[in-house]
Amino acid sequence: MIEVLAGVIAGLLIVAGVVVMMGPNAKGLLNRVGMLRRRRPSLSVFQPARSREVATTGLNPKTQRVLVAASRLGSWLRAHNHEEIARALRSAAGRITSDEPAGLYAMQTVLRRVRALSLDDGGAQERLKALSNELRDAVQDRFEQLELLPFRRP
Repeated sequence: MIEVLAGVIAGLLIVAGVVVMMGPNAKGLLNRVGMLRRRRPSLSVFQPARSREVATTGLNPKTQRVLVAASRLGSWLRAHNHEEIARALRSAAGRITSDEPAGLYAMQTVLRRVRALSLDDGGAQERLKALSNELRDAVQDRFEQLELLPFRRP
């Protein structure tokens, strides 16, 4: 019995010595060993994926609506090789989160550029028009809510 106790104590002292010799690296090694032990198949594979929100929480719902519409239009523009306008749209959306009135005015400027865009495909032109109208309506609603004038409907 004493021999077993002495063996356990000797083993613990050896492990403690190795941990002391490893120094600061011991914490990372212990974390990795803990991760290996915790890996078990989870049931999350069988659960539906959670949808991610596009807009930042804490913003006004109409501002979120503007950002969602801008995201849709920007994705469509990137998919159809209009990178420059999509980049300007992302920049305007970024400005909305920091300085909302300036971002809305920038968004209005980008919408003018989108309106001047002409495509050969009729279906693509209709989709572009629908997405830009959705964004224009959202921007106009937010302009009216903030009472930023002048904003005219074309």
